[in-house]
Amino acid sequence: MYTLYGFAKTRSVRVAWALEELGLPYDYTFINLRKGEHKSAEFLALNPAGKIPALMTDCGPMSESAAIVTWLMDKHGYEEFMPVLGSKARMLYEQAMAFVITELEQPLWNMAKHDFALPEAQRLEGMKDVSIYEFGVALKGFSALLGDQDFLTGHMFSGVDIVAGHVLSWAKGAGMDLTFDNVKQYAERVLSRPAYEKAWRNEKAHMPASL
Repeated sequence: MYTLYGFAKTRSVRVAWALEELGLPYDYTFINLRKGEHKSAEFLALNPAGKIPALMTDCGPMSESAAIVTWLMDKHGYEEFMPVLGSKARMLYEQAMAFVITELEQPLWNMAKHDFALPEAQRLEGMKDVSIYEFGVALKGFSALLGDQDFLTGHMFSGVDIVAGHVLSWAKGAGMDLTFDNVKQYAERVLSRPAYEKAWRNEKAHMPASL
């Protein structure tokens, strides 16, 4: 049994989504970011960076959502949700995952940091405009990577589609235009998966009514 430590509307939904796709049972532990529970000694023992998600596994605690999704899919969904190591599809997986977390996601995170996450003294005016520009550039590259494929590795839905799908959902929530028809269709295809909906519902169910 896995234990997922998370907070709704964060990257923890990626791990919940992966667990739901794989049909794996898991416990969900709500970490109240607004009360600073992610900075407690107990949580820092799970993830010294003090960030969610964290996943307790039979190998110990694991952090970094993209790494967790990849590990889960390799362990439980190999050749169903993960391409074979050394194959062209796996090459596309690694390439797309690196692009999504270093290029496509970062403008959104920069926008969020300078909106509410950083101390006020460290926030920069104009970062929103910079982030919108950078996201547009990255989105063009993402559209080219996707091409006319159903998913980022071809016809197989895989872990990278979970991470990319969440990033595109984040972008839509931030009012970003997905611009390219293939990206819009991809986002609709990926975000309509039942496991995604179930993951969101489960996370929301663990949120206190006051938040």
